[in-house]
Amino acid sequence: MHINTNYQNIAETYLFSEVARRLREFQAANPDAPVIKMGIGDVTRPLCKSSVEAMKKAADEMGTAEGFHGYGPEQGYDFLKEAIAAYYVKTSSVKLALNEIFISDGAKSDIGNILDIFGDDNTVVVTDPVYPVYVDTNTMAGRSVTYLPSSEENGFAPMPNGVKGDIFYLCSPNNPTGSAYTRAQLKEWVDYANSLDAIILFDSAYESFIEDKDIPRSIYEIEGARTCAIEFCSLSKTAGFTGTRCGYTVVPDDLVRDGQSLQKMWLRRQTTKFNGVSYLVQRAAEACFTEQGLAEITENIQYYKRNAAVMCTTFDELGWFYTGGHNSPYIWFKCPDNMDSWTFFDDLLKKANVVGTPGCGFGKCGEGFLRLTAFNTYENTVEAMERIKKIYK
Repeated sequence: MHINTNYQNIAETYLFSEVARRLREFQAANPDAPVIKMGIGDVTRPLCKSSVEAMKKAADEMGTAEGFHGYGPEQGYDFLKEAIAAYYVKTSSVKLALNEIFISDGAKSDIGNILDIFGDDNTVVVTDPVYPVYVDTNTMAGRSVTYLPSSEENGFAPMPNGVKGDIFYLCSPNNPTGSAYTRAQLKEWVDYANSLDAIILFDSAYESFIEDKDIPRSIYEIEGARTCAIEFCSLSKTAGFTGTRCGYTVVPDDLVRDGQSLQKMWLRRQTTKFNGVSYLVQRAAEACFTEQGLAEITENIQYYKRNAAVMCTTFDELGWFYTGGHNSPYIWFKCPDNMDSWTFFDDLLKKANVVGTPGCGFGKCGEGFLRLTAFNTYENTVEAMERIKKIYK
């Protein structure tokens, strides 16, 4: 028996585990410190009422012989896929066939699992800074990963610039930097991927925060994307499903490589390795896309946008460089006084009792930056920003 030695090539400690460790040690030494956590993207507002009621109704159904549901379709029930297809038309004017939509327990799972349908000899390209899951899942499989630097100079939204690769990861609006690609920029990416016969894995988990019309909510708004892109989305940030777990992946019928339909390959993978999302959760998710459900989750998203606006105003006043906040729940900003990421993390925690996420944990290009999230109460957000202004102004 031999282990997968590729695991030796990833960091032993996950970024957010290290953040949690430092926080625990600080709180143990300072039990009365009024800590405000703005480091992770976990929502703070409850599920919308429509979802809760739908889940209760589904639970009642499951308690009856005629309403009981056992194994469902691995790719998801049609009632939810129909709701998602209608949502795409409403928000992006994109038409999807139901067989192109796959329901999952979250975008994070699918972003890792999708690699099952690709050869291990493919070269992967990620932007740096990067959501760690993109890198770690490929490193676990032994793939070569190329980093495409993003920086203050390119607004943390890098373009291809001739980089060679087979699989490109794009996240827009981006986690962690909050930057977002314009329609013209995404068109350049799509054309480039098609020219290489490459695949774009497009993470659109934060599409519901987009306000600017020039920023696409789906990559399929771009001509040519159906022949080169797979899109992942999640209800975690859209509807507060971080603990409920539901997302969806779109694999177009037009996506063919080596004479094989990637849609059919993904279907085969899912029916083999996945038993689907629970009936209760899918009914709760369906309710999010009703007129009432959309109104309720939009209210929550506006709440977080209000928090982000408070943060943007603060950094504008301080004169600190940042991206995000607009079209995104994340603020990515440059640490003051040329501090490195972990030094500022500790300084901010000690002096302001505010927790962020060190930018260096997302890649070399993240050194000297910190990420804060808008997923908190309005009162906490205002208080945290007041503390920051008082200490660092």
